[in-house]
Amino acid sequence: MSIATDPLDLLIDHALLEDIGPGDYSTLSCIPADATGIAQLKIKEDGILAGMAVAARIFHRLEPDSQIVPYLSDGQVIYAGDIAFEVRAKVYTILQAERLVLNCMQRMSGIATLTRQYTRLLEGYHTRLLDTRKTTPNFRLLEKEAVLTGGGVNHRMGLYDMIMLKDNHIDYCGGLEKAVDKAWQYVQDQGLSLKIEVETRNLEDVSAALRTGKVDRIMLDNFSPDAVKAALDMIQGKVETEASGGIQLDNIIAYALTGVDFVSVGAVIHQARSLDLSLKAKI
Repeated sequence: MSIATDPLDLLIDHALLEDIGPGDYSTLSCIPADATGIAQLKIKEDGILAGMAVAARIFHRLEPDSQIVPYLSDGQVIYAGDIAFEVRAKVYTILQAERLVLNCMQRMSGIATLTRQYTRLLEGYHTRLLDTRKTTPNFRLLEKEAVLTGGGVNHRMGLYDMIMLKDNHIDYCGGLEKAVDKAWQYVQDQGLSLKIEVETRNLEDVSAALRTGKVDRIMLDNFSPDAVKAALDMIQGKVETEASGGIQLDNIIAYALTGVDFVSVGAVIHQARSLDLSLKAKI
């Protein structure tokens, strides 16, 4: 196996090392090294499929010549009894990849399924669904990919691709306008191409953010739908708007009715339940 530089290959290599360690002794003890086989990824629960390309990458990482025959695609509605793909490879490859493939696809499909529930509710509205950084350490790449598969939009990937001034930044800095001014100046001085978003906790904060003239998006944190509407009346489309905090399936339409640009929902990742899948030998 070559030394990985691609983020997905790095994730796969670390996960395989965690699982295989010094050796897959269960397989080594009873399977000939030259044995080949076929296995099928079976769907055991209805939902939205995600992770097909990741599964193929895992098999190819272990055995570049392994053959993946896809029968379904990411984003497709799946039903119990469906077969997502068939893999033909060395038995060693199939057995060593099995758990990682399932862990990734079950988690990703669960996130895509929950995300689709939210995005379906937003159909016909201006508002779009954002994810957050409330992700599993070292698994953010795949969790955010699953959000895209479910129809959501990725917010920032990390602390490096957007200036996002939250309550703690503001409090430590000594005030909203001061924090925005310093962040804006930092971006200019460093020659960075980064948007600036600021979290607001009330309408007074919204007014202060607008006075700076230096923000690209205003986050309305824990605002009720009525308060969001009042804030939008103040903002008048001058900057992007995002509602955040406490937004769930049972109230997301109320926020969409306000006309806010985005709603951020950490629950699509941290409350998602893995979908039931299995990888079975085809004999």
